[in-house]
Amino acid sequence: MKGNQSGFTLIELVMVIVILGILAATAVPSFVNVSGDARQAATEGMAGALSSASSINYAVRSANVANGVAVAACADVSGALQGGLDADYSITEPAAPNADGSLTCTVAHVNGETATFIGIPIP
Repeated sequence: MKGNQSGFTLIELVMVIVILGILAATAVPSFVNVSGDARQAATEGMAGALSSASSINYAVRSANVANGVAVAACADVSGALQGGLDADYSITEPAAPNADGSLTCTVAHVNGETATFIGIPIP
């Protein structure tokens, strides 16, 4: 006499694999661009750090000229950052200063992501 066997048939197993493949094919594209978003967020974070460093440096230099960093151009703002600007970033100068004398500078990541920050020139 043959006993009852339990388990999945080959067709059931193939169907599960097909369904998992379809789910994976729809989920992968949403994860592909995550690294690009992360680089853009890091670039925006660097721009925020440079903007804050410029503001703090302006306050320090206004209180006592002997302290802080002299800022005449956008690239000088990186000297106000503790540790300086990371090698993966570069700063681009604006064509002309804003009406109030501030500079709208652009920081760029080597992979092409960009963000802007405000630099405050102070001698």
